[in-house]
Amino acid sequence: MTSIDSVTLEVADPAAARSFYTTAFDLDSHVRFETSDAPTTGFRGFTLSLTVSQPGTVDSLIGTALEAGAMPLKPPAKSLWGYGGVVRSPDGAIWNIATTSKKDTGPATREFDGFVLLLGVADVAASKRFYLERGLTVGKSFGRMYVEFDSGASPVKLGLYRRRALAKTAGIPADGTGSHRIVIGGDLGEFTDPDGFAWQSASRTSL
Repeated sequence: MTSIDSVTLEVADPAAARSFYTTAFDLDSHVRFETSDAPTTGFRGFTLSLTVSQPGTVDSLIGTALEAGAMPLKPPAKSLWGYGGVVRSPDGAIWNIATTSKKDTGPATREFDGFVLLLGVADVAASKRFYLERGLTVGKSFGRMYVEFDSGASPVKLGLYRRRALAKTAGIPADGTGSHRIVIGGDLGEFTDPDGFAWQSASRTSL
């Protein structure tokens, strides 16, 4: 089975970005950093999610993210699917912190159960075919709206969502231009997908 090991965020100041993620989410894995000043405006076409066990952990992680300089996009709240909130990090990446549980079952922790990269694409069916040809397999699929690939034991789970729908879930307009400011690291090879998302072998992504 193919593996997605990490994402590399292209940022103006890698040291500052690393400090933010350590403070905000206790995150010292999954995310790497590379210096970039590539032009980018508006929605970058992706979101990153931490899935956790209960609402108290959502509140804890979002609270420290805001204290560390994140911008609130959606305050934590109950929804049909559970409980969650959305913030934009100082480097511009959008983070969704969520749980399927609507009630706490114990003290809040700082642990997350899953790390998810959602790509906002123009044509879900076409992008799905593209990734299937490169060795990924489908875990869940909802027509031309959403695809979740079978990640197995991969550290990073990957899904596809229609761009406008993904922006709506993040609470921002779908408009955006320029660089995505992200590189995906795994064992699928080096390529750029139909929506401009770049992939590299995990060994070549920056530490």
